[in-house]
Amino acid sequence: MTATNGRVAVCPGSYDPITNGHLDIIERASRVFDLLVIGVVNEPIRKQRTLFSAEERLQFVLQATEKLGNVETEVFDTLLVDFARKRGATALVKGLRAISDFEYEFEMNQLNRKLAPDIETVYLMASPQYSFLRSSGVKEIATFGAAISDLVPPVVAEALQDRLGRS
Repeated sequence: MTATNGRVAVCPGSYDPITNGHLDIIERASRVFDLLVIGVVNEPIRKQRTLFSAEERLQFVLQATEKLGNVETEVFDTLLVDFARKRGATALVKGLRAISDFEYEFEMNQLNRKLAPDIETVYLMASPQYSFLRSSGVKEIATFGAAISDLVPPVVAEALQDRLGRS
């Protein structure tokens, strides 16, 4: 897909797994940009190991966003700004939930601006019902068999139960 007026953005993340909070940000950003590229980080540096492979995470995102006509998904393993340039993006989209997110994202923004001053970072505030939602929290809840169907897409809830659920 090619954007008609160049409004291309990348929305990066590990998406391990994708949550309804991620989807909220993706859906809202898709209304602002002509093309939104969901960049699934192959091997996140901040995390020791992902629960799901890059291909599994890619499939979850593809299934969860299939109704959005201007969203593409791709796994990447380069610097974010290099991936954004490769995809013709002029913006990065990130979601913010709390002050702790802001501190980390502020530092990353400064580094990205140094590397790529031509790429802006746009922050969307989490919707109130998702302001607490983290993939790691969802995985912990799933480990103990609690309901997660209102936190993640159905395919993810099933996969988490299969992978983490205790008998």
